[in-house]
Amino acid sequence: MAGKRVVVCPYDEGWKKDFEDIRAELGAALTGKEVSIEHVGSTSVEGLSAKPVIDIDIVISDKSAFDGVKKALEGIGYAHEGDLGIPGREAFKYEGKDHLRKHHLYVCAADAEELRRHICFRDYLRSHPEAVREYSRVKEEGAALYPYDIDAYIRHKAPFIEGIYKELGLPT
Repeated sequence: MAGKRVVVCPYDEGWKKDFEDIRAELGAALTGKEVSIEHVGSTSVEGLSAKPVIDIDIVISDKSAFDGVKKALEGIGYAHEGDLGIPGREAFKYEGKDHLRKHHLYVCAADAEELRRHICFRDYLRSHPEAVREYSRVKEEGAALYPYDIDAYIRHKAPFIEGIYKELGLPT
């Protein structure tokens, strides 16, 4: 799909604070709910080049907690978009949060396969600096080759990601 420019930036220490700012706003809205808020995706891995968008998974104990979390998120300006074709991961969009870094927000049950993949992949990269270097190279190359085609960029990264999943024993 052609569209906006695919921008991959060198790692930015500021992404940690950006996540903390978003987590603070989410945490205040979710007070009293049994959730954890996980920084996932490339911006959560020190040294990894990334699109400058913070990926966040709100983890709920099980699906029965979803409606309460959804209502709390709607109360601070998020709108539920459904699973967008990925079972176990409920996406939320927002408008008017210019005080926060652009972010993608998902709610996952603790036993969701997609959450497991996010956390395992993140943790693998955090403990394998050579993989961080190679994944950065692949991402930067993909952005250069497909600057206006996010789908081609994603396809370009897929073999690297699937190789890590295979190494970890995760389904691709």
